[in-house]
Amino acid sequence: MKITPIGIWGGYPKANSATSSFLIEHDGFHCLIDCGSGVLSSLQNYLSLEKLDAVVISHYHADHIADVGSLQFSRIINFYLGNHARPLPIYGHTKDQENFEKLSYKDQTVGIAISEDDVVQIGPFNVTFCRTVHPVYCLAMKFSVGGHSIVLTADTEWRDELIDFASEANLLISEANLYEKHVGKAPGHMGGSEAGRLAQLAGARQLVLTHLPLHGNIEEILEAAVQNYNGPVEIAKVGKVYGIS
Repeated sequence: MKITPIGIWGGYPKANSATSSFLIEHDGFHCLIDCGSGVLSSLQNYLSLEKLDAVVISHYHADHIADVGSLQFSRIINFYLGNHARPLPIYGHTKDQENFEKLSYKDQTVGIAISEDDVVQIGPFNVTFCRTVHPVYCLAMKFSVGGHSIVLTADTEWRDELIDFASEANLLISEANLYEKHVGKAPGHMGGSEAGRLAQLAGARQLVLTHLPLHGNIEEILEAAVQNYNGPVEIAKVGKVYGIS
């Protein structure tokens, strides 16, 4: 099992980059986690779009779905060129029915409902979910294969339930959108110190920080995480392959 950051920013991407998104792969199966602004362009540095096998959407804020329409257009263009393929499954929750319905498009993509209580088999992955604390309904995700797991918090404030959800994860990918002076004052997000504390309490073996702010010095967020977690921690690096075995 391996996972590659496609983008690391929250809200909107910096120039020539993308919002927070990850490509997770195992046994030749390729799954994209979130598909926000700039993601489709960045993804093509690592995978041809027609090789994508599934997409999982944590929630329907624009920085997590902005490029879904472009992905759908890529499928229909390939169809017109004679490259017929099965519909691409896009997994998303139904708490926002209008946006969920948009995941299905002209038999090229099909929306598949997920919820916090589900256990879903997506290719080789056993995937479970945990509701987060965010202004809209949002799901953290755990991808498991053969006793190994990767947990992604998606967008969230601190929530005690995430400790058990991320327990003993081989890799915890946590949002860290806030500088310490903003922790507890900005809804729906965590700071580096909280990401570090979550990894420490969960016993995660490695911590990677994502969904980062576009202002300030993000090394301060890394330092806050380091002060609260005894394991290896780094800021997600686009294109770096994190292998789990």
